[in-house]
Amino acid sequence: MTAKTNTKMDALVFIDTNIFLDFYRIRKTNVSMKYLEEIEKHKELIIINSQVEMEFKKNRQSVILESLAEVRKFDVPNLSVPMILNDTKTVDLISKSKNEIKLNKKKLTDRIEKILKNPNQDPVYKSLEKLFRHKSEINLSRENKLRFSIRNLAKKRFVLGYPPRKKSDNSIGDAINWEWIIYCAQKTGKQIILVTRDTDFGAIDPTESYLNDWLNQEFKERVGRRRKIILTDKLSQAFKLLKIPVSTEMIEEEQKVSQIIMKNKFQYPNYLENLQRIFEIETAISNLNKLSFPNISNNDLDDSKD
Repeated sequence: MTAKTNTKMDALVFIDTNIFLDFYRIRKTNVSMKYLEEIEKHKELIIINSQVEMEFKKNRQSVILESLAEVRKFDVPNLSVPMILNDTKTVDLISKSKNEIKLNKKKLTDRIEKILKNPNQDPVYKSLEKLFRHKSEINLSRENKLRFSIRNLAKKRFVLGYPPRKKSDNSIGDAINWEWIIYCAQKTGKQIILVTRDTDFGAIDPTESYLNDWLNQEFKERVGRRRKIILTDKLSQAFKLLKIPVSTEMIEEEQKVSQIIMKNKFQYPNYLENLQRIFEIETAISNLNKLSFPNISNNDLDDSKD
């Protein structure tokens, strides 16, 4: 058991869009940047595609606006003291501190507004841009002609109702991600670590994650029974499996973000979905009407019996 724990996993990592967006939700900037530094150092292990890039850039501003709303909401309470104490040093110090807090709040608001207007002033955006532009066989960029065959396979999944797919889904984005993961596993002979909080890929429990039964079966049939695929909602867990350095602070901050997200999903079941649909519903319906489903051979998904 110990030997297995100490062995570095020979795997590629797929990081879902919602995990990338967490770098805006982590309250300690140094922690976010540490995660991003490690991603940059190990980008040859990261499965990426233009679908994830598009989703990140589509939702980035809305997540930043959440932070801006929190900053604007914060206000310094007025302190009312008896007139006899108005000349004391303590009251004077409190007054100066209040002014300093207001000044810093203004600076923070201005900085957030700057990165909204100009992504090149956003360290998270700039770091991930290096990943999106990285040329490798596991990056399905818009210049990669394989994207057409991957999209066709994703369309077929959509029509057949295969996971990963929500009941209300009108987009093939998750299907594109899964088909690209399968392709990368087949091409490289590597194992896979899938980092997501999206329950379309499986059951997410506070202590463990379980890949969807059909996806697990499909992975074995299309990639191989000896090859592993691990589902986790923690990037720190993926780093540990790959023996990438992870500090206690990084783990704790990621856990805080995860708890907040899960709490919101529990209290408001459609919290994330509704937030996203505000920005995408009209475009998605329009695109769905334009979808064409070309003839695909029965071997494309290894499902000739379907």
